[in-house]
Amino acid sequence: MIALISAPTNLGLRPPLRGSVPGTDKAPEALREVGLFRELISQGARDAGIVLSGRYVDDDDTRADGHVRNEPAMVNHAQRLASRLTSVLDAGDIPLVIGGDCSVLLGIGMALSRRGGTGLVHVDGHTDFRHPGNSDKCASVAGEDLAAAVGLHWPAVADIDGLGPYFDRQRVVHIGHRADDEEATEARATLGLVISSASAIEKTPDEVGSASRDVASAGYWLQIDVDVLDASIMPAVDSPDPGGLNTSQLTALLAQLAPGAIGASVTVFDPDLDPDGRYARLVADVLLRGLSELGKDL
Repeated sequence: MIALISAPTNLGLRPPLRGSVPGTDKAPEALREVGLFRELISQGARDAGIVLSGRYVDDDDTRADGHVRNEPAMVNHAQRLASRLTSVLDAGDIPLVIGGDCSVLLGIGMALSRRGGTGLVHVDGHTDFRHPGNSDKCASVAGEDLAAAVGLHWPAVADIDGLGPYFDRQRVVHIGHRADDEEATEARATLGLVISSASAIEKTPDEVGSASRDVASAGYWLQIDVDVLDASIMPAVDSPDPGGLNTSQLTALLAQLAPGAIGASVTVFDPDLDPDGRYARLVADVLLRGLSELGKDL
């Protein structure tokens, strides 16, 4: 049974403007409003509740060197999300985490690390591979989550409760970055498989899915950042970029990946950038069609 977990967090993002607050914490309720939860529950899913995050603070003027934005609140949220996920997995259910920004990958990784580890398929318009070893601008975990998940970030986020690295690098697949991604070369040299958006579009979904399953192995986690979609299709994200997948391509890719996943997470949709709800409906439609077989092959 799919168990829906709302994880409304914006802690890993930079402020849109000085002193302002990102809107990704509103995503679970915006998707609930357009019927995503209702439809999944009608198909047999259950609502496993909400893991609230702490208050977002624009701490650029007070944050010490060597720390990320909202670090204490983010670590606390990761710990509580990990606990909720552990309960869901222990019950034999398939978690579907509706974020929030992609700092939720920390708590997900912690829960899976406690269970002996899994592979990861990371579908994202960016590699999210910025870390202290390749940048002096580390601050926002939403652009650094994959690096943290494989142990390349400061221990405060990459080794919470001594559980890092959360994923084995050689069982990690990344799909969807654009040609100008600054960390793609390092990611390709570090991870098990890295596929750009252009390459994913050129190949068939079956080819991408098969290659991903070979690397991640059965029972991987599936992380989906909706900015993998082209900016013309999905502008309601903090960093929209051209050159991404269209909705049919993403839906077909998720349909290939979902059956072998132990769980999935969806991140970075920002309802503040979607005043009439059209993009919430688009996200819900992709998820309902692409994740309909989530966990069915396990």
